[in-house]
Amino acid sequence: MERGVGSGSLRPGQVLPPMRELAAELGVNPNTVAAAYRTLRERGVIETAGRRGSRVRPRPVTTSRDAVRIEAPEGVRDVGTGNPDPALLPALGPALAAAAHHDGGRPVMYGEPPLDGDLARLVRAAMDADGVPAGPVGVASGALDVIERVLAAHLRPGDAVAVEDPGWGSVFDLVPALGLRAVPVGVDDEGPLAGDVERAIRDGGARAVIVTARAQNPTGAAVGAERAERLREVLGRHRDVLVVEDDHGHGFADVPLHPLGGVTDRWAFVRSVAKAYGPDLRVAPFTGDAVTVDRVLGRLRLGPGWVSRILQRAVVHLWETGAVDRAAVARAYAERRDALVRALGERGVEAHGRSGMNVWVPVADETGAVTRMLQAGWAVAPGARFRLASPPGVRLTVSGLTAADIEPLAAAVAAATGPVPARSYR
Repeated sequence: MERGVGSGSLRPGQVLPPMRELAAELGVNPNTVAAAYRTLRERGVIETAGRRGSRVRPRPVTTSRDAVRIEAPEGVRDVGTGNPDPALLPALGPALAAAAHHDGGRPVMYGEPPLDGDLARLVRAAMDADGVPAGPVGVASGALDVIERVLAAHLRPGDAVAVEDPGWGSVFDLVPALGLRAVPVGVDDEGPLAGDVERAIRDGGARAVIVTARAQNPTGAAVGAERAERLREVLGRHRDVLVVEDDHGHGFADVPLHPLGGVTDRWAFVRSVAKAYGPDLRVAPFTGDAVTVDRVLGRLRLGPGWVSRILQRAVVHLWETGAVDRAAVARAYAERRDALVRALGERGVEAHGRSGMNVWVPVADETGAVTRMLQAGWAVAPGARFRLASPPGVRLTVSGLTAADIEPLAAAVAAATGPVPARSYR
């Protein structure tokens, strides 16, 4: 079957024979077919939809959703990348030089603590100030690295994970790559819908829930105080569910944090420095319950061992010297984002962007909207990268916009999107 998918003789979405029927046709034990189907699911080649049977996945899990992107031709402005504004990122040279000369330039050797003590102190202090529950601190290479390791520490192939929809495309890629099953949860400006989370756990069998605290990609959603309370109520009824919170917006989001950690027995909370300090600075501090953190750190020791202490010290230098004015950065993104949302609203276009650097625009015809935007001189991100079951949309990143760009971009979006049916966001 795997060769058939690779050659194209088994097409994406093609329904596979029932296991007993295939066993009879091949003259093998049904348990043999069941084991083969299970292996194919774990490899991400097929998916099972209950009574609807098994079918070839629409896309192999090795195909990243980033492949669903629009390349901006010459002369076209690209507002679909999701990157931060380079002008708001600090120069890393001084921080790396200071890190290399720390402790007299003595090299870090095998057997030394994997976590820099100053980084641990700063991370824990910042989390305490934001109300993140107490827990040991670790560091990995990016938010997605932490999410992968936390899921792998507790779940088995076939388990279900509740994910935001629309949501981060990399999570949609990661979940099936781990042999897990994604259960979509609706999102509005205040974050994941509590009722959907309840249904994902109760009816969908979700054993883990991934929540973006703020600056949600692609919608800009941020978990507000009231929504956080509702989510805590739901999760408190399911203490065996793993909760993973992604606060990649720390350092550039202009809304307060309302953490959920500690409501369940197993939880993790991760922050990334990528958007505020530079995507190539692969440092993501995290915390969680003692068992989860211990398992993740133990697995790290068996793989990369640790995140470069030079990179950790560089982050310490950036934080201690105030190399980034976080309030000013958050304000800069908010001004661009709010201006675009306001300009779109004035043209009758529904748009969402409560926090962060992205604006989500629901559309009736995604392909048509993307094409018309290109013709108007703007490359946007197709919503297909960020959706499972939610309606179509496009994502616009405001990082590279100036005040003079807002009105022309809003006019182009209004002309390209056309009328959108009601209930287009959730």
